[in-house]
Amino acid sequence: MANILIVDDDPAVQITIRLLLERAGHHVTVAGDGHKGLALFEASPFDLLFLDIFMPGMDGLETMRHIRALTPAIPIIVISGRSITPDAYAEPDFLKMATKLGAVASLQKPFRPDALLAAVDGCLKAGEPEESDVNSGRR
Repeated sequence: MANILIVDDDPAVQITIRLLLERAGHHVTVAGDGHKGLALFEASPFDLLFLDIFMPGMDGLETMRHIRALTPAIPIIVISGRSITPDAYAEPDFLKMATKLGAVASLQKPFRPDALLAAVDGCLKAGEPEESDVNSGRR
């Protein structure tokens, strides 16, 4: 299955995502902040990346910017626990902002296991070369 990197500063979120993905057959690597995540990303090839938007040090948006410069096509799913409210005085919708900056999907914490697995499957299927491309030698 896929080699997936999770970058999140919350140990409970790390464990939850890791267990769901490993039960689905994926190989998972975890980093607790953007700097560690970027170092792991530079050292190993990954098929998919989970990025928390709000982390100490290097946040998810900055981490995504660096990763996009290295590997523009890697699918990234952003996650955040900040509330999304329709209040005119509320902070911006960071999940929507992250998808405009290059994330393929977003999940609001807490998320349902089926929503997480559906996002992973959708991102991995979107990244697979079409059968006609594989047969013709194009990638």
